[in-house]
Amino acid sequence: MSLPVETFFLHPDHQGTLQSQIQQMIAQGILSGRFRPGEKLPSTRKLATHLNVSRITVTIAYTELLSNDYLTSRGRSGYYVSRNAPTPPAFKKTEPTKDAVDWSRAIGQRFSGGQTPRKPQDWGKYRYPFTYGQADPTLFDHANWRLCALQALGQRDFTPLTTDYYDQDDPQLIEFIARHSLPRRGITARPEQILITLGAQNALWLTTQVLLTQRRTAAFEDPCYHALRDILTQSRCNMAPVRVDQDGLPPDAIPPDTNVIFVTPSHQCPTNGTMPMNRRHALLERARQMDALIVEDDYEFEMSFLKPPSPALKSLDADGRVIYVGSFSKSLFPGLRLGYLVGSEAFINEARALRASVLRHPPGHIQRTAAYFLSLGHYDALVRRMSTAFYERRKIMQKAIEDHGLEIAGQGAYGGSSYWMRGPEGLDTVQLAETLRAQGVLIDPGESFFGGDARPQHFYRLAYSSIPANRIAKGVSLIADAIKAHPSSGPTAN
Repeated sequence: MSLPVETFFLHPDHQGTLQSQIQQMIAQGILSGRFRPGEKLPSTRKLATHLNVSRITVTIAYTELLSNDYLTSRGRSGYYVSRNAPTPPAFKKTEPTKDAVDWSRAIGQRFSGGQTPRKPQDWGKYRYPFTYGQADPTLFDHANWRLCALQALGQRDFTPLTTDYYDQDDPQLIEFIARHSLPRRGITARPEQILITLGAQNALWLTTQVLLTQRRTAAFEDPCYHALRDILTQSRCNMAPVRVDQDGLPPDAIPPDTNVIFVTPSHQCPTNGTMPMNRRHALLERARQMDALIVEDDYEFEMSFLKPPSPALKSLDADGRVIYVGSFSKSLFPGLRLGYLVGSEAFINEARALRASVLRHPPGHIQRTAAYFLSLGHYDALVRRMSTAFYERRKIMQKAIEDHGLEIAGQGAYGGSSYWMRGPEGLDTVQLAETLRAQGVLIDPGESFFGGDARPQHFYRLAYSSIPANRIAKGVSLIADAIKAHPSSGPTAN
């Protein structure tokens, strides 16, 4: 592929001939490092047309650069940056310019400083990645996703690919969610009650913005998905964390003045607990008594490979007070950033209007590609393949944990992709994670999942979604050795 012709410009104030200016422009590109050895230059015809000069002018400039070994010619293929071209000089690092703006006063609202931890971008280079939420490239169906993407780029789909939906979504994706995804959770919804989002986190943000104000109260699980806590903090609502037990959020502990309840009943984050049916009914009754709304984040229900998943809380809702959050990002790949909201039409209308004012709609090509991948059966095949792999990895990890005497604080009875672990009372898992990283091991410290000032530091999460099965036992062994070597003391916490 040639260097983009748009990167070449003639300076109107340049002194000298057009030929010399073209030579200088290309030479400077090579010396600055913008044009690299082996890269192809635009053809003489294309560059001449772009610069509005004669083709012979460009040809003479290329020939001169060729004689000075800046360029090389490959027969009929064209001109390329020479492998022997002068290398860019090593410039002395310049001091950054001072900003004249007082940003401590200029910034009206602050969104940094949340509890969402930063994970290494190069996690795939670590030999023992027990980190959560990353896709395993050996399990994903690259070939069929690529075919679906190509199909979405075809002439037949030109209109949905290029049309501005404004505030609407791809009708094929909406139809699949309504007819296939939601019925599996016992949910019935019309297209007007479904909104596509950029992942579950975007869905939670839209919901918070629509439902909460500074005068309203949100109850949420503690520990919980750390990004949710950040979102609630930014909304400036009154926040009421409720400590979970082995069955999830206890309804009786929800404050009576709560307006919105955020919950992960099918797979509590991060403890992996599943809310039993009697508590689900009790939660609905509690919300009914308080006239509160419930936001159900139903993540990872697809990974119920030990036994069938419980019905979604939304499927038990007779009042329309449950708003359902679903996502394809966890089961397909996290970079997809595709999720959806399901709720009463009045709520979806407001969420749709807010989304339109921020990003209008998720990209049409991504929506149509996902629609093809889902409707052609590739998604179900992928989930089956992932479930089989996760089941085997879970068995290996369970045995390794038992062999090394580590303590499980929470494990999904239905499946999932991680274990919630408890270390000795004095263990600092943030420090532990740093120690293990030097040994090629990645874990998720548990501190960020808790709220308040006195956050427990001895919990951590071990995921098996992206680590090969044959490395799990050794990785767990390294974790156990690091915990034993850690200067901690005291009994195990409850």
